[in-house]
Amino acid sequence: MEDELLLMKNLGKTSAQWLHAAGIHNAADLRRLGAIHAYQAVKTRGFRTSRTLLYAIEGALRDKDWLSLSDADKATLNKQLIGPEK
Repeated sequence: MEDELLLMKNLGKTSAQWLHAAGIHNAADLRRLGAIHAYQAVKTRGFRTSRTLLYAIEGALRDKDWLSLSDADKATLNKQLIGPEK
């Protein structure tokens, strides 16, 4: 059976394995959760990853290379990840 996550841009074998371990098994799961929650799900499983995974997931959801995300897009993702300032 073909791994649907591997068919998405930016997602390779390791990132797909991490997503599977976090309970994300297909594109529909990933879309339902969104990039922030999917990234957090991977991080809470103890995988040592960087923000590059966050950008890769967002790019996968947009069907574009993560390197083409603008600085503003990345800043928005980082702000959402951190949460509102208090």
